Amino acid sequence: MKIISKIATAGLGLVFMGSSVFAQSLADAKKAIDAEQLSKAKAMLKNLIVTQSTKDENYFYLGWVYIKQDYADSAKAVFQKGIGVNPNSALNYAGLGIVAHINKDQSGATTNFTKAISLAGKDDKPYVYIAKGDLLPPSTGKVTTADATAALDVLNKGNAASAVKSKDKGAVAASTDPELFITLGEADRQLLKSNDAYTDFSTALQLDPKSPGANVALGVLWKYADNFEDAEKQFQAALAIDPNYGPAYREWAETDLRWAQSAPNKASEKVKEAADQYKKYISLTDYSPESQMRYADFLINAGDFKTLQQVAADLSKSANSNLRAYRYLGYAAYENKDYPSGLTAMNTWTTKADPKRVIPRDYLYLGRLQIANKQDSLGIQSLRKALSLDTSQVDVYEEIGKSLFGMKKYLESAEAYKTYIDKGSKVKLVDHLYEGLGYYYAFSIPYASSNKAISSKADTSLLTKADSAFSYVTQKAPTSPDAYLYRARSNDYKEADRNNIKGLAKPYYEKFLEVIIAKGPITDDKAKAQVAEAYDYLGAYYEFKAKDEAKAAENFGKARDTDPTNKQALDYFKRKGGAKSK
Repeated sequence: MKIISKIATAGLGLVFMGSSVFAQSLADAKKAIDAEQLSKAKAMLKNLIVTQSTKDENYFYLGWVYIKQDYADSAKAVFQKGIGVNPNSALNYAGLGIVAHINKDQSGATTNFTKAISLAGKDDKPYVYIAKGDLLPPSTGKVTTADATAALDVLNKGNAASAVKSKDKGAVAASTDPELFITLGEADRQLLKSNDAYTDFSTALQLDPKSPGANVALGVLWKYADNFEDAEKQFQAALAIDPNYGPAYREWAETDLRWAQSAPNKASEKVKEAADQYKKYISLTDYSPESQMRYADFLINAGDFKTLQQVAADLSKSANSNLRAYRYLGYAAYENKDYPSGLTAMNTWTTKADPKRVIPRDYLYLGRLQIANKQDSLGIQSLRKALSLDTSQVDVYEEIGKSLFGMKKYLESAEAYKTYIDKGSKVKLVDHLYEGLGYYYAFSIPYASSNKAISSKADTSLLTKADSAFSYVTQKAPTSPDAYLYRARSNDYKEADRNNIKGLAKPYYEKFLEVIIAKGPITDDKAKAQVAEAYDYLGAYYEFKAKDEAKAAENFGKARDTDPTNKQALDYFKRKGGAKSK
């Protein structure tokens, strides 16, 4: 179900945070990062780099903020400065590995991660952030099993390296860092190890009962289990600890959206609650372009493209805006049918952004916008690009098939529909019909356009494929006249010798007539021509195959009654010396 959010862009009760109130300790900067107040954290860390220029941690956490804001190149530069300050900085080597991982430079990631671990000693933070880097969502939006497994492995090593022996005899030594266990839980959650994730998050809470992040993590775990009531309780617990902890409101909002999609009877209530929770989240962040883009992501999930277009338009006008605003503007404009504006925005994004930042969905929307703006060939190229980058997007084949059909590339269209039917999740009967039409026209048009006889070398397998698709439609929709008509035509083409009719199409033309006549008087000219076609075939069958002149005259008469200009019927009666049509 598509959820239409009623979120307004105004009246968010924003809290603007000036630099004068920024605390100047690394602990406060890290707290701001955890609360997703990234602009605030960035300003604090830039100040710390000036006032405490020899502390390599300051550089790392500033670089981590850049990573969170999707500025990998800026992050890399800061990490390198951190290593310049301290050549043995495990954290900054971990940072360089994260940048390499984002850039799909596996060799660089391995080299830098290995260096970080060799320098870490008993400090688990390098291990934790290597894992956080592995758990950053890639362009497809879903962490891969390989990355989640790598994160789990490195965290277990970090746990062992920093373990503190328990005073209880026989107890297993373990880290005392709640952040390690929260990250461990996230890795387990991504691997669908829900019980292990629950244990990890619970351990983090035992180590730090005042951790809002651990409570939120437990809430997210319940959210994905569709246990929405317990998820809410965890978010409330986080806010009881820190009423200004924005991520609790963000996750609460996203939980309400998921709840609305799972319970249609609660949809209106939960969408409204989601809007309210997200307003609170925005008010507790720094309302930077980055936080507004997180809001834009929420609006996409909410299906509120009208508001998204307003937010994205405002973002694109800001001098400090991230170029990514044009992505959101393109998405929203397409959904709002503002195709020219959408194409301009998507062209801006895909041509000016670092290619590593362009995700498969961007090419999907670019292709749709190009097709909507009558640039079908370019649109199909873009849709195929989206598929090449994310093969799970099989529903795109339907759009490709539809566009190719409009371009009269019938065989390619049929094959695209066939792939969609084999792999798609929302296949409709009309998709089967268009698969059949694609194969049918791929065979018939070369002959119909030139009036040439069907060659013995013709690929009649196309007719078999067409017939199979039409057969499926007639089985699922027995009152669909079009499917019977095209099944009849496909079988008629199988009779290569037009002077030795076999009657392969006879049962399908008869069924077509039965179904279309049952629907009532035939007034449409196209339908009349189709009915006359069916009677013509039956007339020819009875004349040449069954040798039944009465039946032949009857059917040709019905053809002429339906369409007085019907040539085949007129020719028949001319041959027969003007026999009566009735």
